Amino acid sequence: MSSVPTRRHVAPIHGTSPPIKSSATLLHLKNLRHSIKIAFSGDMAATSSSRGESSDTAASVSHGGESVRRNRILSSKLYFDVPASKIPLIYSSSYDIAFLGMEKLHPFDSSKWGRICRFLIAEGLLDKKHIVEPLEAKREDLLVVHPESYLDSLKSSLNVATIVEVPPVALLPNCLVDKYVLHPFRKQVGGTILAAKLAKERGWAINVGGGFHHCSAQKGGGFCAYADISLCIQFAFTRLDISRVMIIDLDAHQGNGHEKDFSDDRRVYILDMYNPAIYPLDFEARRYITQKVEVACGTNTDEYLSKLDGALKVAGGAFDPELIIYNAGTDILDGDPLGKLKISPEGIATRDEKVFTFARERGIPLLMLTSGGYMKSSARVIADSIINLSKKSLITIGNDQNVTIT
Repeated sequence: MSSVPTRRHVAPIHGTSPPIKSSATLLHLKNLRHSIKIAFSGDMAATSSSRGESSDTAASVSHGGESVRRNRILSSKLYFDVPASKIPLIYSSSYDIAFLGMEKLHPFDSSKWGRICRFLIAEGLLDKKHIVEPLEAKREDLLVVHPESYLDSLKSSLNVATIVEVPPVALLPNCLVDKYVLHPFRKQVGGTILAAKLAKERGWAINVGGGFHHCSAQKGGGFCAYADISLCIQFAFTRLDISRVMIIDLDAHQGNGHEKDFSDDRRVYILDMYNPAIYPLDFEARRYITQKVEVACGTNTDEYLSKLDGALKVAGGAFDPELIIYNAGTDILDGDPLGKLKISPEGIATRDEKVFTFARERGIPLLMLTSGGYMKSSARVIADSIINLSKKSLITIGNDQNVTIT
């Protein structure tokens, strides 16, 4: 492997469409959230004061620096040996979020993870006993990236409600919020972290969840409470003897969380292909993208896939990773209320096939995260894409589960 190169910034491909307003549902939710914020202003002020988003960035590794982080990673139980009878597909029924119907107040399909697996089982591609169930990321695991102040801020139901964009969550006791909202997220974080280990051992891994790319070490948002991608990379650096990671983020939204976390880290190359006219509009984080490809509202399948081909060609010549993290959001689908792009279901399958082929041709382990997707059809589309990857022999799901990328 070559030495770590200087991060290259590739000129963006700018979109031409103006910003699109949110749907009426999201506007209603934002107004409701604003009202709750006013009613709970005392709680918010107190929590904001305790958060202390100040100069002690990465406070989780203060008083000992990197040695503290390393010790936390080495003592973690999130990496464990997976029997050969299991396939590198990670899922737990704990992923799915359901509580008093409040999950229906956000356009995100919070049961899509379980439905993906049920589709695969119904198609005869997957046996439930072959699925890998991860452990929940504990506080010590989360402190590898997140400061104490951020984790403490999640003890406020109002703060969690703001992050997940479901205002009524602010009215619930925090113990219920932790059990029914944050616990599923922590379980998915454990899955993302474990996926890197499985990818290195088997050549590929899919966490049927994760991809919380709007959360940085210091701040959550956009339905992302924990920085699973940043945590996964830090664990891989320490436990897998990996020193170069490429993030291929093809969710419709900009991955501003991991971009901020690795803003000055040349070991991480970020290819982000996103719609610049939609959330999060984080212009600071855009400065930290290694290779920026902007796709305008209304971009169709052919144009999108053509831009992806060019982007992968550039990335392959610019960086030599030892691990690829693929954030495979399906919010690029035609009809998605938030992504505002027009990619067909077949285009999603082709997109995923191109990324897996890119990794296989270079002998690079790849882990896939399902990330965003705001239509009920997303689960079916993801399942069909996984079936296509199996048919094209880019992954192996069946009796022979010990095939690695060569």
